[in-house]
Amino acid sequence: MKAVSRLMKAGPRFVAACLLVLLQAATQLPTASRLYAAPREEGAPRPPVRLNTVGFLPGHAKRASVAGACAGADFRVVNVADGTTAFRGKTDGPLRNDDTDEELCVADFSALRRPGVYRLEVEGVGSSAPFRVGPDVYDAAFRTALRAMHLWRCGAAVRAEYEGVVYAHAACHLGDAWLDLAGGGHARRDSTKGWHDAGDYNKYVVNAGFTVGVMLRAWEEFGTRVRKIDLGLLKENKSLPDYLDEIKWETDWLLTMQAADGSVFHKVSTKEFGPAIPPEAETTARYFAPWSTAATADFVAVMASAARAFRPYDAAYARRCLEAARRSYAFLRAHAEEHRADLREFSTGGYQTPDGDERLWAAVELWEATGESVYLKEFERRAQAFKFEADWGWSNVENLALVTYLFSERGGRDARLVRRLRENLLAAADGVVRLGAAHGYARTLARYYWGANGGVAATTLLLQAANRVAPRAAYVETALDALAHLFGRNFYGRSFVTGVGANPPQHPHDRRSMAREGSHAWPGYLVGGGWPRASDWKDESANYRVNEIAINWNAALIYALAGFVE
Repeated sequence: MKAVSRLMKAGPRFVAACLLVLLQAATQLPTASRLYAAPREEGAPRPPVRLNTVGFLPGHAKRASVAGACAGADFRVVNVADGTTAFRGKTDGPLRNDDTDEELCVADFSALRRPGVYRLEVEGVGSSAPFRVGPDVYDAAFRTALRAMHLWRCGAAVRAEYEGVVYAHAACHLGDAWLDLAGGGHARRDSTKGWHDAGDYNKYVVNAGFTVGVMLRAWEEFGTRVRKIDLGLLKENKSLPDYLDEIKWETDWLLTMQAADGSVFHKVSTKEFGPAIPPEAETTARYFAPWSTAATADFVAVMASAARAFRPYDAAYARRCLEAARRSYAFLRAHAEEHRADLREFSTGGYQTPDGDERLWAAVELWEATGESVYLKEFERRAQAFKFEADWGWSNVENLALVTYLFSERGGRDARLVRRLRENLLAAADGVVRLGAAHGYARTLARYYWGANGGVAATTLLLQAANRVAPRAAYVETALDALAHLFGRNFYGRSFVTGVGANPPQHPHDRRSMAREGSHAWPGYLVGGGWPRASDWKDESANYRVNEIAINWNAALIYALAGFVE
């Protein structure tokens, strides 16, 4: 959970024209689509016809949730280009949706397969935002979400254009960071690069571990698809695919967080959260926080996984990652008790968590990278206490560990453990399917909490894994339902991703966007969503509890989209 300053101050308007000359050459962010509905004024009535405003894949289910007097209502799907009717039907329901306190109907137009731009009209109720049907409907959203990671870079100038608007900042936090609070005396140690964590500009190893782990999982499963998409990024290493080049910016930073003895500093941060100013204007001293076993174990897992991913493209870097993983694992073995970082000098994000699942993940990733039995034995010993969880995130990474083990092609696995994990995976995924099918908006989580939209996106990893074990159309359709919920089939009838879909968030809790309040939100970021109730979301930059952005939520979104790019 993000702990963010309650006392935000409006910063100066961002970017003077003279500054842009010093930035990187401009790159063009892919336009998601010009058909998206314009933002509505806050407080305007919610649209009664709520669906995935990004669009639908031709051969998959297409459903909308309808609020109001909708039982048995006639509906039609209209071709926006010529006004012709492409599909007719009647709504099903109504269905009581308790978490939003509504009666909802469902309009099912799955039989519509012809590519085009459409609008759904429900007689006596209203119409939807326009949407596309086509095999590439998720490509632009995927590019935008990944380019958002690029725009999150710390320690470099970034500049990109999206929908005719320039988003840019100069190189920032080049002094990272001081060792005073980590036992190193008043000395500076290089810790540049990495991504800013969330709405703030700090960098946290535990959250970075989950983020990179999920993104590398997407590469491992969907790399052949992702590799085809031209991201148009300015690359440091031209031998790397664009996707891995972006991840390397974060793993380069993570390597700076390892101390000589193998321990890993918990974070690099200011002592307190800073104001809403551009990142290059934040010149407050930033410090290493002391080491923790959770950060060290996450580091091991990510470095071992990165070694596998980078090996075909940069063998030297892969060796460096693997050697770093081994060194930190040896430190963990020598420090068997959980050790939390002393963060008394900080009021910024804590990311303190029990380290059992992190140690599990560290062991299996090293085994997968090396094949050495010592790591396999450690994983299998620990794995007896773990199972797949449908609701998961940065604080419980066992799903990443268990998936690596379950789909490994290495020999020597415990057949009984493999069988148990397969059964548990399918049971957990089946539960997600049932949950989505019973929900009026096909939401794939039962709980609402800080960043639950990221949790919705993360359910797709479980569903995709289950579909690999025992292919079932319901797993794939439920994963698409999770995306549909994030892009507009929800209580608000609007997208939760800045710059993408109909009426996306305009005021995220993001210091870059807040520094230029009144302009456009930086694009491609999934906001946290309403909690403790579904109806508690507000598009207000000060409302960090529901409208913050974070790298871990975006990583889950990137994974969810990667499975469906053309």
